[in-house]
Amino acid sequence: MPRLASTAGASISASLAASVAAILIAGCAAVPKPHAPTRAPSASPSAPTLTPEAAAPPKALVIAHRGASALRPEHTLAAYAKAIEDGADVVEPDLVATRDGVLVARHENDISGTSNVAELPQFAERKRTKVIDGERLTGWFTEDFTLAELKTLRARERIPRLRPANARLNDQFEIPTFDEIVRLVQQASMRTGRTIGIYPELKHPTYFRAIGLPLEERLLAALRAQPYLHQAPVFVQSFESGSLRTMRRALGHGMPNVKLVQLIGNPRKGPADWRLAGDTRTFADMLTTTGLREVAAYADGIGPEKDSVVPREADGGLGAPTALVRNAHAAGLLVHPYTFRPENSFLPKALQAGGDEATRSPSGMVREVQAFLAAGIDGFFTDDPALGRRAVDTASK
Repeated sequence: MPRLASTAGASISASLAASVAAILIAGCAAVPKPHAPTRAPSASPSAPTLTPEAAAPPKALVIAHRGASALRPEHTLAAYAKAIEDGADVVEPDLVATRDGVLVARHENDISGTSNVAELPQFAERKRTKVIDGERLTGWFTEDFTLAELKTLRARERIPRLRPANARLNDQFEIPTFDEIVRLVQQASMRTGRTIGIYPELKHPTYFRAIGLPLEERLLAALRAQPYLHQAPVFVQSFESGSLRTMRRALGHGMPNVKLVQLIGNPRKGPADWRLAGDTRTFADMLTTTGLREVAAYADGIGPEKDSVVPREADGGLGAPTALVRNAHAAGLLVHPYTFRPENSFLPKALQAGGDEATRSPSGMVREVQAFLAAGIDGFFTDDPALGRRAVDTASK
């Protein structure tokens, strides 16, 4: 397997190896007592009256989107470790299944663009054309590989044009399992003394159920088997409401630390499970007051596209906040919009820095996040947790 020649790459690989060794030793260690991630504790009748400062709501959660994916190839142990180092409250792995039923972290089950699989002749015949959620795709898919086979692959940067520094780290890191991520997070919690949450997304759950690899049952088994996941904040997310309803029925009230979050995509489109069932409603229907109340019957929060919270104006600036946060809170739902990224390509025009689309604008991303914090969000997904942490910690009171 190719190795990065630079000193920086060697240092990263050595550091990661040390972290992995540590998690194997610390896997059964006690878990630091967590603190509630989103709700302030209720005062008892005999408790003293709280001052306005003491009664202030907790800070918004910094959710590391696929790890620190602006700084390391996404969904690698290196990306998650960097996110924790940079102050993330929660790390987010997207979960798909292998042929032998193991949950692994990839943005999609199609790994053509996020691994070196296309360059390995021993897997050339695994290339397939499939229909997933109604879309015809050609590539290599996790469900056609055992975990042992996937472990021979190496991760690659998904958007090298915008993140060339990450691309220089190609072929350095394995595809991690969900269990490996949990052990890494537990070890980091023990080391830092702060409880770090995990925010898994179930990707294409209807598709995986149809091929005999249901994701929900596998995640439920992991939640029950891993002691850390009995106490740490866990948020399970999906674009498919049917998947979350399955999780709600299975969980009941037995694991109060596990919250369910309905992701809300392009308002003109609908969840895959709805479309496949002939339901013509769209994500826009979830954003109505009636839709939010329906979501609240099975979920604890929503993860909307950020433009549905603070839209962009025609001139590229940020507009006034919509009523979504207020309406969601009225329905009892948390609001965690996605995704905040530091490159010019993703920022409102007024917040971009001089340069091309790949140029980073750290202050621009901080200002963008703070506009959403002012709108009352409870947390947010970001590819650069260090900047997210800065935005939260320096926001106006």
